Amino acid sequence: MKRIALVTGANKGIGFAIAQQLADSGLDVIVGARDEAHGRAAAARISGARFVRIDVTSAESIRAAVSALDALDVLVNNAGIADPHDGSATTAPLDVVRRTFDVNFFGAVEVTQAMLPLLKRSSAGRIVNMSSSLGSLSLERKLQALAYRSSKAALNMFTVTLAQALADTRIKVNSAAPGYTLTDLNRHLLQPGWTPPPGQTVEEAARVPVRLALLADDGPTGGFFDRDGAITW
Repeated sequence: MKRIALVTGANKGIGFAIAQQLADSGLDVIVGARDEAHGRAAAARISGARFVRIDVTSAESIRAAVSALDALDVLVNNAGIADPHDGSATTAPLDVVRRTFDVNFFGAVEVTQAMLPLLKRSSAGRIVNMSSSLGSLSLERKLQALAYRSSKAALNMFTVTLAQALADTRIKVNSAAPGYTLTDLNRHLLQPGWTPPPGQTVEEAARVPVRLALLADDGPTGGFFDRDGAITW
């Protein structure tokens, strides 16, 4: 029987590329998206994929998504936002910080907790949290974006504590830093103080989370990885 993977925010960008690559790797893919029309259109472009509506900021939507699934082996928490009004620690509006955390952190936590009963039944459960090197406390980055950076740092802590809580299960939990990629999330703009790898495409960015989603039984858990391997928290 094929393994089943759910990717949130998979109707476009890196999320769609993750879903496509997981399908190419032989998994049954579920395209999770808030917008039904865009989600169904994305699923139709991936052979064998299906769509499940999921708004990670809505408990009702998450419960409905869980009820639509019979089994789950891989969860990729990809849904995320970056608000154009984000700013420095001295100026970032609190409503922007709260809204960013609602999607990037609380959404991932709520979706994961809701999906855990299904994942615990898997013989090789995998959870991948889509983070960013901007969420590292030790890597030097000049970009001032309190809401986004702190939400990803919080997501990294969720990865660590969840991996510890699930240490006696078959589930592996890791954070992925795909690298700076021009997508709708950053409005296809290069941010000040940040230089992306030359020619970085969404397909290249997807390779990190896909690798973590397909880890063998002896693979790592509770780690933070980019395309070159483990990176510092």
